[in-house]
Amino acid sequence: MARRYVPILAAAAASAGLLSMFAFIGGATAAGPAKSPAATGIGSNWYAAAPYLMPLDNDPPDAGAVMDATGLKAFQLAFVLAPNGGGCSPTWDGTKPVSTDTAVAGVIAAIRAKGGDVSASVGGYGGTKLGQTCGTPEATAAAYQQVIDKYALKALDFDLEEPEYENSAAIHNEIGAAKILQQNNQGIYISVTTAGTADGTGWFGKQMLNEAKGQGFTPDNFSIMPFDGGFNGAAAQTSALTNFNSILQSTFGWDSATAYAHEGISQMNGRSDSGEYFYQADFQTVYDYATSHHMARFTNWSVNRDRQCTPPDNGGRTSGVCSSVAQGAWDFTKFSVRFAGATPPTSTPPTSTPPTSVPPSTCAGTPWDRAAVYTNGTTVSYKAHSWKAKWWTQGEEPGTTGQWGVWQDLGPC
Repeated sequence: MARRYVPILAAAAASAGLLSMFAFIGGATAAGPAKSPAATGIGSNWYAAAPYLMPLDNDPPDAGAVMDATGLKAFQLAFVLAPNGGGCSPTWDGTKPVSTDTAVAGVIAAIRAKGGDVSASVGGYGGTKLGQTCGTPEATAAAYQQVIDKYALKALDFDLEEPEYENSAAIHNEIGAAKILQQNNQGIYISVTTAGTADGTGWFGKQMLNEAKGQGFTPDNFSIMPFDGGFNGAAAQTSALTNFNSILQSTFGWDSATAYAHEGISQMNGRSDSGEYFYQADFQTVYDYATSHHMARFTNWSVNRDRQCTPPDNGGRTSGVCSSVAQGAWDFTKFSVRFAGATPPTSTPPTSTPPTSVPPSTCAGTPWDRAAVYTNGTTVSYKAHSWKAKWWTQGEEPGTTGQWGVWQDLGPC
């Protein structure tokens, strides 16, 4: 449903002289592959808020300048695909092998040098996906593991949409790969993004959720993209989110609060591929909905588009390099920064060395019990800390990396 102009429309725009294509960024050379430096210790709230950025196409802005202007700390780099000529090796945009990349590695290094980090997004609209060519979940996971290892990634997004999500074998491979990667990379943040419809998500989206349930796989969130489907502003989007929440409940047996804690949204800022318009006021409404329902993710497509077109009205066309609405630079990206601040990280690096021993008798609340049900405001003790539940929960261990932030750490006791 999304990314329709990538890379097809981007290439068309480039041929018309409307945007500047960068084949390489950050001093790419013919030298051999170089590993990106390890990620800094940002919280998972930043991965949950990271907007999409094409680092090699659609006139990519300088990521460091965006960080300086907005306070953003994470980007969702798009897209990892199978080679255009076929095969089971990861490439950027189907053309640039990950194994020999220096350009994206340079972008990542610059972001990390400023205290930020990235997630990589695999899939997107169009192109050939690794789930279609690798043949098995294990082979698909091995291809994605190359990306994780190359860039020392702590987060990965599975953008499962057309034409791949109409292929049940490919979706089986993608979901299976995501489960393997989750098991083999401790604490990795994994999001799954798919098409949005008025009733939440369509038939293929529901089949994808059933595939995840059948494989026993639960990512950090399932996100929908409520655009390019006859949407008209924020009210239609929040209605779709409410309906998607019901789908998550019925599929996985969750209550509403648990479903929201696993639910996310990916929006399109400005004019969509199908001519819908989403303004800053629409983002504000959806932001209010997301934060009031304690949703797990809030992102958008894309940073490349988060600037005003020249001329401002852009002739009524959708562009990969600007929004086609009146705006200041990075107006929509700033919502991601706000959401990261409203969504506490699941784990925070300690600022000082904790005491070697803490008297257990000073902990408030009864000891945490995996089988017990806890509601908003309940206090428990666990591993010499007091914890307060922010909403209904059962079986979610306080302080464990990969959870959804249900427990607020009240500190050592």
